[in-house]
Amino acid sequence: MHSVHFTAETSSNGVVERDFTLGEVPGVLWSPASGSDHAPLVLMGHGGGLHKKTPALAARAHDTVTTWGFTVVAVDAPGHGDRPRTAQDEQARADLRQAMAAGDAERIKSISVRYGAALAQRAVPEWQATLDALQALPEIGTEAPIGYGGGISLGTAIGIPLTAIEPRITAALFGGGFVVHQALIEAARRITVPVQFLLPWDDENVDRQSALALFDAFASKEKTLHANPGDHRNIRWIGVDNAFLARHLGHVGASPA
Repeated sequence: MHSVHFTAETSSNGVVERDFTLGEVPGVLWSPASGSDHAPLVLMGHGGGLHKKTPALAARAHDTVTTWGFTVVAVDAPGHGDRPRTAQDEQARADLRQAMAAGDAERIKSISVRYGAALAQRAVPEWQATLDALQALPEIGTEAPIGYGGGISLGTAIGIPLTAIEPRITAALFGGGFVVHQALIEAARRITVPVQFLLPWDDENVDRQSALALFDAFASKEKTLHANPGDHRNIRWIGVDNAFLARHLGHVGASPA
């Protein structure tokens, strides 16, 4: 098993940011500057075509650390961020650009489903290896509760199959913005932990009914749906229960006034 190799460290506004590599997978760990021994650990996934340190993801990570005292981790998905692209990655991206230029909705859906499923198949074992390695760190250990902090589009397309097979994840926040397919529905049916699901109501790339079917498929006794006007690029987090993960994982920071 690979161990975490820290490559850089910075600190600002009470948050320590440490870049790391785990084998060929680059990642980043955010934690409270005051210390985070065995604090809850939140996994955050990025969107398609993006990377582990997008401004929106980093802002959410910092808020999670400073508000609740959690530790947050993000890694680059296969073919994203600082990772090289395979021939499969390049071909899928080229095919998708061509389909979008032609306005071919059915081909866009077909490519997105095929490529998204292939990325998840590669990424899920990497996330599990990341969990194994982080739990070997003394400040995290096996005692830290673990939650999936979501991510729109690709972050959730990977997060759902991960949560479906990973018993260490005890609560999950997902979001829409990706094409729903049968394998994803089947994975959702195996998820029983509390779920919060964010749906961009006007997403031009995703059929609303398929997103609702995905939410319906979750087997969780506690699940909530938060829908806001917004397209694929303008997703609003208004009305989301910001204390969701803290309620299920416990928290060590001060709750908002």
